[in-house]
Order: sequence, then structure tokens, then C-alpha cells
Amino acid sequence: MRRREFIKVIAGSAVAWPFSGRAQSNRVARIGALLGLPENDPEARPRVEAFVNKLQELGWKEGRDYNFDLRFGGSDAGVMSALAKGLVRSAPDVILSQSNLALASLLKETRDIPIVATVIGDPVGSGFVKSLSRPGGNATGFTSFELSFGQKWVQLLKDVAPGVRRAGVLLHPETQANESYLQAVKGVSASFGMTVTRMGVHNATEIEQLVSDFARQPDGGLVVIPNFVTNEHRELIVTLAARHHLPAVYAFRHFANIGGLMSYGIDVVDLYIRAAVYVNRILKGAKAADLPMEQPDKFEFVVNLKTAKTLGLTVPSPLLIAANQIIE
Repeated sequence: MRRREFIKVIAGSAVAWPFSGRAQSNRVARIGALLGLPENDPEARPRVEAFVNKLQELGWKEGRDYNFDLRFGGSDAGVMSALAKGLVRSAPDVILSQSNLALASLLKETRDIPIVATVIGDPVGSGFVKSLSRPGGNATGFTSFELSFGQKWVQLLKDVAPGVRRAGVLLHPETQANESYLQAVKGVSASFGMTVTRMGVHNATEIEQLVSDFARQPDGGLVVIPNFVTNEHRELIVTLAARHHLPAVYAFRHFANIGGLMSYGIDVVDLYIRAAVYVNRILKGAKAADLPMEQPDKFEFVVNLKTAKTLGLTVPSPLLIAANQIIE
């Protein structure tokens, strides 16, 4: 076989080669990415930059050692499905995935290409992996799921807004992790003197309708469960909370940064950095099935004092001392 023909055959192969000897082979790795964010989302850039910077720290320079095929799916299931099909057809060596919808879409298209997923809710309960310690398939990564958040969100809401008697829980009903969070919230709400209203949403119209209906009764507050729908429509949710004078607690700091009362949850950028470490290991020969799906270990609490003042609320001093960031 001639050299040119041999290179052509190898380039078209679906076999994933380890890249420990990439300097000798001069083969450029192909890294795909499918993120559950709109392309214009301001949160996308710092996350992707953190991933790329960590890869460079590990010796991978974009354009020299790997090509990066980055795609944004947002919260539209049809768009995400089409993007997943196209990305899998391009046969990358490894795929970075973010959001349950993105991972579910990719797993429908491939059980061979290794996937490093990040910001994933309840990966075992959602059927993505067999167990956290031994995923067993082609997907591994980093979960954002921590059931104790449910209790923490209710407690924070009550501490900052003691007059709240009703908790409206905004969630995506088809996301298993969201239903698990709802049960966690329900499990502690009575001890804090609260009743719970389940508010399943899929789009902006449903969000506006349900929040407006909920606000017609007094003493309400919102618990906004993390998912691709609430994240994509965060500006609308924060605006509605302000309009209806509803104290609210969120899972991500970027809600507080745009006017949300407070947030408690994971450091998302940290998960992208850790994902780069896994991508590096896979490109060097590790199997996704053998890499444990790791749980979050870095959390952050953010308080927006300006919003608290607007709502007529006083944040207790112990919470201010505990906060990672205070927005004034």
C-alpha cells in the first residue's frame, strides 16, 4: 500500500488511537464539543476558555495538537439532536458534553466515541452511567448533582426571607435530577413552615405564566432548580422575580450576577477545568468506562445585597460572612 493511500485509510478510520506518541506520529487529535448553551450566552466563553487553557497547560495546543469542533445546542431538543448527529458523523476522538439534554442526545447517536460530560444532573438515575465509580459505557465526567442542595436552598430562602410560606419550585419535568431535587425540597419544607408548588417549565411562555400565577397569592418565594431551560431563560426569571417581589434562590452564581437574590451551588468553571484533565487522559489511552464520574467538590454562595434591599430584606450577618461573593 502506498504511503498516501495508508494515510487516507487511517484518517477515515473510526478507531480512537491513544496520543501518547502524537509528536512522533504528527497526528492531530479531534475534540468535539456539544454544549447546552446558546452560542451568545455570556457564560459560554469563560467556560470554554477554562477548558482550552487547561488543555494547553497539559501540553495540548489548539491547531497544533488538536482541532476543536465546538457546537452550541441551547435548550431546543430538536436542534440538540441534529447537532449531536452531525458531531458524531464527524468522528471526533473524544467529545466534551454539557447538560443532560446534550449528553442524552449524544448517547442516542454513539456508544463508541468517548464522551466527557460536565454539569450533569443525576447521571445514574438518568441512565447515563451504570455507577459513579464504574460508568461502564462510553460516557464519564463530572456531575453537578448534590441532593443536599435541596435542603440548603430552602434553608437559605427562609433565613433571608423569613416571611416566605410558599415555595414555588421551577423545574424541567423531564429531567430526572429535577424531580429528585423537588423531593428533597418537599422533604424539608414542612420543617421550615413552607408548602411547595411544583412548576414544570419547558419555555419562556410557561415560565412567565406559572410565575405570574404563583405570585397572585402572598408570602411566596422561588426555588429555581438547575436545568438547561431555567438557565437559558435566567434573565426572564430574575426579571419576573423582581416584578412580582418574590425572593428567590438559584443554583448558579450567574443568576445572582444579573440581579437574582442569591445562589448556592457548584463552581461550573471548575468542572470544565476538570473535564480537560479527563479529555487529556482519554486521548492518552484511558477508557471512559474506567474513569469514575466525579461529584462536585467546589461550592460557592453568592448574595446580591442590592436585590435584597429592593425586596426589603436583611441578610443575616452569618450568611454575609459565609458568602464567597457579595454584590452591592
